[in-house]
Amino acid sequence: MLQHQSMKGTKWQARTRQELIIEVWEALDCESVGERELLTIQDELHHTLGAGAVESPASIARVVADEGAVLRHPEVLNCDTQWRTRSLALIPPPQLDFSSLAAAANSLKKINELFLEAHAESNDQTLRELREMAMQAGREAQLVARSRIVAEQDRKVAKEIVEWLRVWLLQQELFDDWLSLRQRSSEYRKKFSG
Repeated sequence: MLQHQSMKGTKWQARTRQELIIEVWEALDCESVGERELLTIQDELHHTLGAGAVESPASIARVVADEGAVLRHPEVLNCDTQWRTRSLALIPPPQLDFSSLAAAANSLKKINELFLEAHAESNDQTLRELREMAMQAGREAQLVARSRIVAEQDRKVAKEIVEWLRVWLLQQELFDDWLSLRQRSSEYRKKFSG
């Protein structure tokens, strides 16, 4: 494993995450950027701005490449892959099922719990991953809702789930209350009774 340079105690002038990435890269005074440099920059982001400010190695590499850094691409790819694997291992993905209204409600409650925890901890990476999970589920439900070969009731269920996901993406904090009200509405009961 590569050892990366410690820069603890350094006072940075940067006011944004991108400025800090560039400032740390410049302080490293290196001709090319690979795993060691990326890990050092990540450490400084964490130390200076907190865990929620840590960017993926690939994102950091893009920022420094835009500033003229020469990338050691195999190391960048390897470092990013390892980082993503570790990140996903920290947050086990919930078992998601959007095949029925009851399953979708349970899945969205799981996602929402994880989202609110990550929001309280300012964990931007987890927030992005959970939003992406919801958007992907929405895209899949939209396909079912528009399909001509799926039964009409299944299309109605899928369309309802698309709406739930849309509301969740807009208002995570209010979602549980909204869903409870939605499920008690006369329109919902008429559409999905039984």
